[in-house]
Amino acid sequence: MTQIPAFATTVHGSGPGILLAHGAGGSIEGNYTPVIPALAEHHTVVAPDYPGSGATPRATGPLTLDGLVDGIVAAADAAGLDTFTLLGYSLGTLVSVRTAARYPDRVRGLVLTAGLAKPDNRTLASLYLWQKLLAEGDYEAFARFVALSGFGEDFYNAIPAEHLPAFLDLLAAGVPAGAAEQAAVVATADNTAHLAGISVPTLVIATLQDTLVSPANSRFLADGIPGAEYAEIDTGHIPMAEKPREWEKLILDFLARKEL
Repeated sequence: MTQIPAFATTVHGSGPGILLAHGAGGSIEGNYTPVIPALAEHHTVVAPDYPGSGATPRATGPLTLDGLVDGIVAAADAAGLDTFTLLGYSLGTLVSVRTAARYPDRVRGLVLTAGLAKPDNRTLASLYLWQKLLAEGDYEAFARFVALSGFGEDFYNAIPAEHLPAFLDLLAAGVPAGAAEQAAVVATADNTAHLAGISVPTLVIATLQDTLVSPANSRFLADGIPGAEYAEIDTGHIPMAEKPREWEKLILDFLARKEL
């Protein structure tokens, strides 16, 4: 039986609840640090790390999407949140939609960035390479793959040549222990049957230069969730690094407009 450890969690601010769901191969620190201070000005922000990310130990067996849902909801429970808006990024969009489907009385809203309902052929190919490079321990090649697929063309090409080796070293050093297991969750996930049943205010943010998870996947989410709002940001898969203030504004404006 898979043992899922309690998710190491930080709590920030006070007010209506926000629950964060980070991406595969990421962490709360890596995915949400630029926006947590602004979110916490008027909200209680509960920020759990999945198994193998941050201070959360790896699980003893395979991760599942529902296991991640159980983990983040347990983190919300421990922080005293009865209801919350979910901010999901990448894998976190899969976790967020599944949470809304399983706990409709607790989810007040959704913000889904660089997300998907299920992996398309291009995403599956990327996940295969991701897992193969990690299994081989080739972190140098993995860093180059992340840089190529994760960052937008404009951002990546703007890095001065003399700074590129240090940039790639930083990416290689930051790979969390649970990256491969988290990627495996994405590869097998499918939320398409749950989209039509989502009834809370939802914002879908597409990352237009994204070659890891095509923006077509965000448009599919927005089309499938009744009443969902759709916005775009001209970045690759990692808007928190490329255009953090623009990303933050999209989120905050939606929360304010919907009184979430």
